[in-house]
Amino acid sequence: MRTFVAIEVSDKDVLNSIHKIQAELNIKAKPVELHNMHFTVQFLGEVSEEMIGKISDALNSIEFSAFSISFASIGVFPKPNFPRVIWIGTNDGVNELEKLAEMIRSKLSQLGFSPDKKFKPHVTIFRVKNKIEDLSSKLEKFSSCYFGKQTVSEIKLKKSELTPNGPIYTDLLVVKGKQ
Repeated sequence: MRTFVAIEVSDKDVLNSIHKIQAELNIKAKPVELHNMHFTVQFLGEVSEEMIGKISDALNSIEFSAFSISFASIGVFPKPNFPRVIWIGTNDGVNELEKLAEMIRSKLSQLGFSPDKKFKPHVTIFRVKNKIEDLSSKLEKFSSCYFGKQTVSEIKLKKSELTPNGPIYTDLLVVKGKQ
């Protein structure tokens, strides 16, 4: 099954702020559904049931304390004149988030998983299928936007099923941090 490790965006105020931006940004792109908002810590790809058990054991061995993170800034990958992904970034709490991601990646590397790219904390809010206009000017007015704050208190191993209507994510494991 296709899997990844994620930290979900769960705060209602943050999600409402994101939804507001999705509605205001009038662009030809597919908005990510609010219940699917997350940081992808590491994409694992297709893994067997047996490997799910090993991954679960590795993730369960991670100890971390809950921390706060705030959401601010908006950007695109790979570049504004050729966007594929539109995302929201973080500021306060980013160091803790990066440390947690590094702990997760380190544990998973012992099972043979290696990250396909450096962890850059962001939450995808739009996916762009076809070429659209340069978004620099549209994104400019949101550059200093603040979307709110939430506590990061759990990491999740998720299954991803790709469907014509978008992905369906299912929790396979939830690891809670210390409060």
